[in-house]
Amino acid sequence: MKQPVLALGRNDRLSMAEDLLQQERIRHIPVLDEDGKLCGIVTQRDLFRGALLRALGYGSRLADKLFESLPVKEAMTDEVISTSPETPVSDAARLLLEHKIGCLPVTDNGKLVGIVTETDFIELAT
Repeated sequence: MKQPVLALGRNDRLSMAEDLLQQERIRHIPVLDEDGKLCGIVTQRDLFRGALLRALGYGSRLADKLFESLPVKEAMTDEVISTSPETPVSDAARLLLEHKIGCLPVTDNGKLVGIVTETDFIELAT
């Protein structure tokens, strides 16, 4: 599990999510509600739509403008599969495979305490 975890608020702008993903070279950012509890996740795939807009000829200015105006909650996945710090590694790996997801936020009483990603399992195996 990686700690600390970068996270965004529901009302942060998509442009902030895009910047964080690129700058930190990560593919998943947990999203927290106003009480600091996990309420969603925004991924590189979610933001791929902006690249699609550009590819369809809407131009990078329009895509950038959309990302600057839209909150994260408009693009995030709100049905997040998470785990706890006590979850065995094998169970966490099984969850990733069964649900075809790339990460598991780790929560303790709804509060984000870490994240487990596919990369963590690759590092563990090498």
